[in-house]
Amino acid sequence: MELTARQLAEVLHGTVEGDAEAKVTSFAKIEHGRPGQLCFYANPKYEQYVYTSRASVLLVNRNFQPKQAVAPTLVRVDDAYAALADLLKYMAEQKKKYRRRRSLRSRIAWSAKLGRKVSVGDFVTIGKDCRIGDCTVIHNNVTIGAGTRIGSHCIIYPGVRIFPGMVIGDRVILHAGCVIGDDGFGNAPQPDGSWRKIEHVGNVVIGNDVEVGSNTTIDRAPMESTIIADGVRIDNLCQIAHNVVVGKNTAMAAQTGIAGSTQIGEGCLLAGQVGISGHLKIADHTTVCAQGGVIGNIRKPGEVWWGSPAIAHRTYLKAYAKFKQAGEE
Repeated sequence: MELTARQLAEVLHGTVEGDAEAKVTSFAKIEHGRPGQLCFYANPKYEQYVYTSRASVLLVNRNFQPKQAVAPTLVRVDDAYAALADLLKYMAEQKKKYRRRRSLRSRIAWSAKLGRKVSVGDFVTIGKDCRIGDCTVIHNNVTIGAGTRIGSHCIIYPGVRIFPGMVIGDRVILHAGCVIGDDGFGNAPQPDGSWRKIEHVGNVVIGNDVEVGSNTTIDRAPMESTIIADGVRIDNLCQIAHNVVVGKNTAMAAQTGIAGSTQIGEGCLLAGQVGISGHLKIADHTTVCAQGGVIGNIRKPGEVWWGSPAIAHRTYLKAYAKFKQAGEE
C-alpha cells in the first residue's frame, strides 16, 4: 500500500515538514530506514539515527527540535509511538476485504447460519447449528464445532480448532493453531493407582476484543465455563486450564500457564513463562515478572511479584541481594 506524507498527515492528524508528496510503501526501524520507507522517532536514545536515516518519511513528536539537518520528510504528531499504532491499524483495516467468500473446498453444515460478508477459506469445517457474525474471516484449515457462536468482525487464522459449544465475542483474533475448548486435565486417582478421566461438558466463553496467540490452548470446563473477559491479550504458547477466569484487559506473555479454577483479576500483567497454581485468586492490576511461580493468593491490588515461589518485588530484591552476597563470601 502506497501513501504520501500528505496522506499520512491526514490520517494521523499531523503536519508535514518537507516534501508532502514523498511516498512510502513499507515500514522500518529508524536505524534501517531506506527510500520508500516510513520510520518513527520517539525514544531519545535513537536521536543519532534521525540525522543519518535514508527513509522517505519520519514520524516525530510535534515538539521535536532537530539539532542537525534532517533528510526525510517529517510528519509531526502529538505522540509518534501512538500514531504509529494508529497507522498500522489503519493500513490493516484498508487491506481487509469484507466480502462474502465460501470456498468450494469447505464443509458448512446446512443448519449453520453465517452473517453478511463472512469469508470462509479452503478446507474449513463448520458444524451443525453454528452462528457466525457479519464480516468474520475464517482462514484455511479451521475447524469449528457444532453449536459454536462466533461474533462479528473476528479473524480466525489457519489451523485453529474450536470445539463444539464455544462462545466467542466480537472482534476476536485467534492466531494460527490455537485450540479453544479441548478437555481440561481432569483425572481422578483410583485405589489401584490408575486414573479415571473426568468428562468435560462445559465450554469456553471469550468476550469481545480478545486476541489469542498461536498454539495457545484454552480448556473447556467440566461444568459451567472457562471465561476470558473483554480485552484480554494472550500471547503464543500459553495454557489456560479448565474453569479459569481471566479478568478484563489482562495480558499474558508467551509460555504462561494457569492451572485450573484460578481467577485472574482485571488489568493484570503476566510476563513470559509465568506459572500460576490452581484454585487461587489474583487481585486486579497484579504484575508477575518473568518465570514467576505463584503458589498462593494475591489479595492486594497493584502489587508486583517476582521469583519462584513468587514474593513481593521489593522483598525479592532484598533477598536476592543477600543471596548474591552469600555466594561471594
